[in-house]
Amino acid sequence: MKTLLKVALLAGLAILMGSAHAKAQAVGLTGSNSSTGSPTPGLSSTNARQAAPPVSGSSQTPTYEDWSTISLAKSGLSLEAVGGVVLGKSDANGCTRERLRVQWRINDPIDLFLIRPSGTEKIPAVLFLYNFNFDEAVFRKDHWCNIAIRNGFAVVGVPSALSWSRIRPPRPMKEWFVGDLQEALATSTHDVQMVINSLASRSDIDTQHVGVFGEGSGGAIAILAAAADPRICVLDLMNPWGDWPDWLKGSLQIPENERPDYLKSKFLASVSTLDPIDYLPRLKDRAIRIQQVLTDPVTPPAARDKIAAAAPQPNAIARYNTISDEAKVLGSDGIVGWIAGQLHSSRPANLQDSQPKPENISK
Repeated sequence: MKTLLKVALLAGLAILMGSAHAKAQAVGLTGSNSSTGSPTPGLSSTNARQAAPPVSGSSQTPTYEDWSTISLAKSGLSLEAVGGVVLGKSDANGCTRERLRVQWRINDPIDLFLIRPSGTEKIPAVLFLYNFNFDEAVFRKDHWCNIAIRNGFAVVGVPSALSWSRIRPPRPMKEWFVGDLQEALATSTHDVQMVINSLASRSDIDTQHVGVFGEGSGGAIAILAAAADPRICVLDLMNPWGDWPDWLKGSLQIPENERPDYLKSKFLASVSTLDPIDYLPRLKDRAIRIQQVLTDPVTPPAARDKIAAAAPQPNAIARYNTISDEAKVLGSDGIVGWIAGQLHSSRPANLQDSQPKPENISK
């Protein structure tokens, strides 16, 4: 208890005084980076703390973390922070819904939505990473139970860093995902790996076969996380962000009065190690689909084309003129049909035989 109090006091001192020295002291008390002994990808026996990596500058989460790397093992986060607290649970009509709270940074709890068929063990999971401005209430809708039961996987709703549900005092509301792009991308990428580690502590989830659906900013995070974690074997990306120089120059997501700040060399350098187009070609061993709506105003054509050119397989790209055209092609299976089919076909036959088969999946 004394140690935790000391951590809080030192972290508060760092916030108030901006003292890098005080932050470094707090780092030394937040727990070691020693291995947990697990062979799970992302858990390393090597001390992840480098000589002088960047220290988190966030007044919201004054926790040591290297924002220049996608690797959880090199991030500096304590890899022992797994598990979670159940905030709510219900069982009805063959579906189990849970809301879980996990945390590995000071003042940054993450609420997960876990929806799965009742009474099943070792089913694969699909993490849903929507755009940063999504409303987490979407996961309270009843149709997620039907999706989980019909497709034989667990639905895991994961809010990204600097999404609306994760902005808390003392961070001012004016701060947002793009304004703190390096922090948002790096911490969210680390979060995905930590969430998978947390799910691995359960008996009902097969974390060796994980799918990720990513939309917009969530698509960028999904690419980075998959490049860092081989447990992610299927990726379905809808209008993913990437190619930061072109994206920041032309995206209509950015207010014009803020754009000049994001085109400065310092800002561009801060996200140069976190560009999805650099990691996409490395995902040749994954099932991947990149869906691009050509009328999407958020990703400019130059960035959209470079993302497509970086795809690990030429047939990974699906382009539609409008959202309506996309909906017609996806049909009744919506966004989950393809990912469910790929996810189940990637699992060993003995696991496939022991689980409910997904229904009505379009291959």
